[in-house]
Amino acid sequence: MSLPASHPRTRPISAGHLRAFDAVARHLNFRAAAEELSLTQSAVSRQIQALEDEVGTALFLRHTRAVELTSAGSQLLRASGVALERIDAAVRQIRQNAGRKSVAITTWASFASMWLIPRLEAFQREHPDIDIRIDASDAAIDLATADVDLALRYAVPQAMPAHAIRLFGEQLTPVASPWLLKTHRLCKVEDLSKITLIEAGDAHRTRHLEWLTWQRWLDHFATPAPATGGARAKAGPGAARPKARLTPQRWLYFNYANQIVQAALTGQGVALARMPLVAESLASGDLVEPLPGMRLDSPLVYWLVQAPRSVVRPEVKAFCDWLLKEAERTRQAIGEVPDPDTVDYID
Repeated sequence: MSLPASHPRTRPISAGHLRAFDAVARHLNFRAAAEELSLTQSAVSRQIQALEDEVGTALFLRHTRAVELTSAGSQLLRASGVALERIDAAVRQIRQNAGRKSVAITTWASFASMWLIPRLEAFQREHPDIDIRIDASDAAIDLATADVDLALRYAVPQAMPAHAIRLFGEQLTPVASPWLLKTHRLCKVEDLSKITLIEAGDAHRTRHLEWLTWQRWLDHFATPAPATGGARAKAGPGAARPKARLTPQRWLYFNYANQIVQAALTGQGVALARMPLVAESLASGDLVEPLPGMRLDSPLVYWLVQAPRSVVRPEVKAFCDWLLKEAERTRQAIGEVPDPDTVDYID
């Protein structure tokens, strides 16, 4: 089906058939694509055939019961998918500006449920005419193309763009329900061996998130394990500190911070919690810090990133102003001292 090399096509293709191509490429099925587009299967097939005629080569391999992208089809999909997403985002933005005021935020699920959503009612009281849409997903969204105004993210400083605004840092601390502590004496680190410890199940497999593990906390606060084999530990500032050894009664693992804290709230064990996410529970007495003074600083920081096209909209600015005030309250609640290098972003 390829055209002779001596007669290359130069006329740009019409954009009308790209929707059909995108749907078939995603589903790899003409019938499913037709259902999505509310067209007949034959109509979709005709559009794909017309597009292939315009491009000058086959975009799909048609098998008896399956459809497969050719290399040319894969190349076109990489370009058309981004183009259609940008067009759709632009149209949604136009429709949004012509209708109600709204702010779209992307963040991860635990932060949305534990920090953002409990505070939203206050913003809605102040701004009843602004709609809020929260997209809670662990996947990082490209603010340049997605229909999102703000991103709330959790990362080390070097991983963030220069225009990111620092909300607050974090410390890690053991927390437990008060009634659990009535039956389990917990006065020193060694007492943790008699109780269930709760932590993030995937932290050991993810760069930087290892800071959320009990082992990291124990290496800092527990008594180091003695040297084995009669060897003496190396002295001096460059010497590696032996890892602390502590085996709890049992382990309990979860993938999300809200699950970890919920398990602690229901008395299932002691969790190593992120201070910004449990400050309210500690203040209310729903959770207790059984080992006060043993908070471990984390290199991970909570950030606000604004989509460039959304900064000028009054409703987005109003939400950002409110968000920064709430962040200041959190910093006060956790006793955070601003970093001089980021003080301009904080206040």
